[in-house]
Amino acid sequence: MPNYFAGIDVGAVTTKCVIIDDRKAILGFFVKNSGIDLKEAAENCYQKAIETAKLSIENIKYVVGTGYGRESISFANSTKTEISCHAKGSYFYFPRAITVIDIGGQDTKVIKVDEKGRIAGFKMNRKCAAGTGAFLEEIAGKMKVPVSSLDELARKATSNIELSSYCTVFASTEILSKIRAGNTREDMIRGAFNSVIKRVLEMDSVTGFVVMTGGVVAYNKIIVELIEESKGIRINLPPNPQITGAFGAALFAVEEYRDPYACKG
Repeated sequence: MPNYFAGIDVGAVTTKCVIIDDRKAILGFFVKNSGIDLKEAAENCYQKAIETAKLSIENIKYVVGTGYGRESISFANSTKTEISCHAKGSYFYFPRAITVIDIGGQDTKVIKVDEKGRIAGFKMNRKCAAGTGAFLEEIAGKMKVPVSSLDELARKATSNIELSSYCTVFASTEILSKIRAGNTREDMIRGAFNSVIKRVLEMDSVTGFVVMTGGVVAYNKIIVELIEESKGIRINLPPNPQITGAFGAALFAVEEYRDPYACKG
C-alpha cells in the first residue's frame, strides 16, 4: 500500500501544494492566489491538490509547510524555510553542486548548494520590491498591460534600454517619462526585465551550474534568456519552476515520515 505526502508553499502572492508518493513522483499539484487569508489559501490549495492527485485527505501521511505564510498551515506536521525547500527541490532534479536563483512575488533568493545537496550559503532580498515579481506587477499596472503579457511584449522590443533606478516608485516614473519621450512600451518592459536581472546578479555570484525557480521564471522565460545572454552561461529549469519549493517541502515530508530525526533546518 503506497504512502502519500504533501508539501505546501504559502507565498506572499501565490500558494502552491504538491502531492507525491513514496517514490517521490508528483501525483498532483495546485496553485492559487494567496489573497489576504493565508490559512484559507493553504487549506483550499491542499484540498484541490489532493483532488488533482485523485486521493482523499485520509491518504496523506505527512505534510510539510514552507514559505512566507508557513506558520498559517495549521495542519502541517512540520515547517521548513523557503531556502531549504527550494534547495531540496532543485537538487532532486540536478544532484550536483548548483546555484539556485529563486525569483518570487516579493523576495528573491540566491542559494548555493554543494555536491551533497547541503546549503553552502544564500543571499535574500526582502528589503524592497526591486528584483522581484512585485516590481514587474507594478510596472505592468503603470503601463496598463496584463502581467501575463509582459514576456510576449518584451520579446517585441527593438532596443535594450536599462533603467537607472531599482526602486519601484522611481522606476515607474522613469518609464513613463521615457515613453513620453518616444520610447516604445515594448522597449520599456524589456528594460524592466533588465532591471530585475541586474538586481539579482548583484546579490551574489552566479557561477557554475545554475538553476532558476519561482513563478516569475515560470511565466517569463525571457528572464532566463537574458541572464544566459548577459552571463554567457546556460540556465537550467526544473519541470515546473513555480512549484519547486512546494515539491522540496514534499520531499522533506517523505524523509521526516520515514525518520523524524533525519531532517534538520
